[in-house]
Amino acid sequence: MNTGNIARTCAATRSRLHLIRPLGFDISDKAVKRAGLDYWPMVDLSVYENLDDFFAGNSAADRWLATTKAPRAYHQAEFRDGCWLFFGKETAGLPEDFRRANQDRCIRIPMRPDARSLNLANSVAVITYEALRQIGFPNLSGEGEMAERDRQN
Repeated sequence: MNTGNIARTCAATRSRLHLIRPLGFDISDKAVKRAGLDYWPMVDLSVYENLDDFFAGNSAADRWLATTKAPRAYHQAEFRDGCWLFFGKETAGLPEDFRRANQDRCIRIPMRPDARSLNLANSVAVITYEALRQIGFPNLSGEGEMAERDRQN
């Protein structure tokens, strides 16, 4: 369900979704149709065998890693157009060696200290929209369907 919600966020924001195996879910056409993900054709999706496979095809130099173990909050990051946002498994987070190698690029969502974390899909939405806000919501109308209909009438 998290991936479906994340994919929907990506579709709505024109953000690319990169998934790195192993996946804990099925994204075959049959599974997507059964789940009723009617927005799936709007998702710009790439799937990689592992993190090395991902970096073999993508530079991702301007990257931000979302983790509860980060030294600074996400709103302190300076997101730029084309930056990459990394999120780990809800159960385990991002690999420790990857976090350590990118410590200065780790960000967190502020929350009370006795809360473990937010739901993964919610975390993706919060940080994605902050990144988009900082760069001016490129290629997004900013207006709802109702406003468009009102203008046409």
